[in-house]
Amino acid sequence: MQIQVLGPLSADVNGVSIVPTAGKPRQILALFAFYPGRVMPVRTLMEELWGTDLPQSATTTMQTYILQLRRRLGTAMGPDAPGTAKDVLATRHGGYLLQIPPDSVDVHRYEQLVLAGQSAFEAGDDEGAAGRFRDALGMWHGPALVDVRLGPVLEIEVMRLEASWLVTVERRIDADLRLGRHGELLAELTDLIARHPQHEGLHSQAMVALYRSGRQATALDVYRRLRMRLIEELGVEPSPQLQRLHQAMLAVDPALDVASGPRRTSTFNLYAA
Repeated sequence: MQIQVLGPLSADVNGVSIVPTAGKPRQILALFAFYPGRVMPVRTLMEELWGTDLPQSATTTMQTYILQLRRRLGTAMGPDAPGTAKDVLATRHGGYLLQIPPDSVDVHRYEQLVLAGQSAFEAGDDEGAAGRFRDALGMWHGPALVDVRLGPVLEIEVMRLEASWLVTVERRIDADLRLGRHGELLAELTDLIARHPQHEGLHSQAMVALYRSGRQATALDVYRRLRMRLIEELGVEPSPQLQRLHQAMLAVDPALDVASGPRRTSTFNLYAA
């Protein structure tokens, strides 16, 4: 079985899709994908489908949804499979267990690549870090579970993944900046700061990329516009790190050069206290 949640929900066995068309069974399958090899309590599954307002028929309806998933699974497995659908989607005390390896689900492979990239980043292996982060980000095919209705449990998982995606993008850009790829990053960073207009980390990266590309005035203007936005919308000044980065650009600090700056820090923390 292969399951994808980093984009539209996809799940297939032997090339045959087992994704239900009905909304609630799709939710159940998506939730199982986040916890392969672990028992999902019935209460958690019910919370995902109905929140705290459970219908009287919740238990029976849940069993019907599990039966539907097993039927689709059994059809895809075929008559010659070594086990049965009940072996793969097994009943356990108080819940159900999807017995598949974690790396059968794209989110778990994504997280392994992110961890490998972070280890390379911290070790100063910028090329290795950039490559692993890029491979991880390449696994995304749109917003996570874009075609699945999200209940309270899945909503938390998707929010966590969206935050992870943004952090991974930042770390990949950090690695690329340390490799001197500032010119190649300008278009991407322009788009990112437009999509995340209050994100100081991305703005700091845009400032550094512009500065290293010989566009000091534009880099300073990025800071000015962010500062105005933070004051007008939130009533706060930029963080001390960003203020020190701004001052360093005004002073033409050599630490901003790709060759002389510190090697094992994020761009945002270049001027951390």
